[in-house]
Amino acid sequence: MRAGSGRRTVRAHRRRPAAITSALAALVLLLSLQAALPASAAPPASAAPVPTLHLSARQAGKGGTLTVTGRGWRPKALLTLLICGQNMIGGTNACANGDGRAVTTGPDGAFRKDIPVAEPPKPCPCVVHAATVTGAPATADAPFTVAGHPVAPLPREDAGGRLSVLAPPRLEGSSGLLTWFGAPARRRLVITVGNLGSAPAKDPVFEVGTSHGVYAPQWEERQWQGTVPAGRRQRIELPVELPAGAHGDYLVSLKYGGKVLAEQPWGVGRPWGVTLFWILLCVVVPAAVFRIGMVVVDRVRPRVGAARTPGRAARAPRRPVRTRKRPLHAARSTLRTPGSALREPLRMRRRAPEPDAAQPPPADPAATLPWFTPDTAPSATTSDPTDPPRAKGST
Repeated sequence: MRAGSGRRTVRAHRRRPAAITSALAALVLLLSLQAALPASAAPPASAAPVPTLHLSARQAGKGGTLTVTGRGWRPKALLTLLICGQNMIGGTNACANGDGRAVTTGPDGAFRKDIPVAEPPKPCPCVVHAATVTGAPATADAPFTVAGHPVAPLPREDAGGRLSVLAPPRLEGSSGLLTWFGAPARRRLVITVGNLGSAPAKDPVFEVGTSHGVYAPQWEERQWQGTVPAGRRQRIELPVELPAGAHGDYLVSLKYGGKVLAEQPWGVGRPWGVTLFWILLCVVVPAAVFRIGMVVVDRVRPRVGAARTPGRAARAPRRPVRTRKRPLHAARSTLRTPGSALREPLRMRRRAPEPDAAQPPPADPAATLPWFTPDTAPSATTSDPTDPPRAKGST
């Protein structure tokens, strides 16, 4: 009895670990199912709405009006609405750009706009194309038929390869000191493309365009030297350059085979060195002109005093010596009385001027002074010839 009971106890102890393990496994399975079900049932909260377009009519003739309604766009976004041919395979070159319209979305990302029906430059099949102008790129197309417009099959795809962008593009490089003074800004557009075709793409030719604001891009061809094998990916770098003095928000676009592959915004700073140059020019040039004018005036204006003769010192101006003429009666008294000259006051005498080497020697005094000679001088006792003669000694 005791031996049988002991065997049963050992068997019971051996079955307990297996039961515990099975229970734990079932509990873990239930918990995992409970966690997975709500996650799969709940809708994704971070999924962004997809932009859509709705047309009031699928077909209309030239000159009519078409109402376009959109939903799921970014709030307060500026959009362009165009009617394009060939399903817009060739980009905006296949669209009626002159008859396009612009619209701004509301706070809920919806809009409603009437556009005129125009014939695009390319044949149908046609679409109504909507695209954002600024900010993150977003596009949407809606099929549309322009009544009376030619219809042609779509162009065939090139057999050389079909490239598509596999990673977001980026701009690499930096601006130097010359860019601060208005030199053209340069960058490298780096993209990773994949060849989805059945043939390799050898030396593909891309088109790189830069646009500013609402203006259309200016496209330039850039050929990449190399081969992209079929079903493989390749990193490609293409140079991008802006005009001299360009600044503001630009958009760099990449096109291949008539289709836009990628777009990348580019913010270019203002060249403040040019502004500083003009400020300095407005300050320095007037100051230099003023200084030159002062030097010219200082050279041209007359000097104070007479001009000096080279090799000879300047002499102070000499005051002219004036000779005082004596009256006739004074001359007569001088001739009559020989010693009268000694009795003249000293203040009446005039000092003869000093001889100057530059002046000629004085002439002979007898030739100039006096006005009369001694033998012709009138006598003081000479009377008027009309008076009668008087006796000598009479008083």
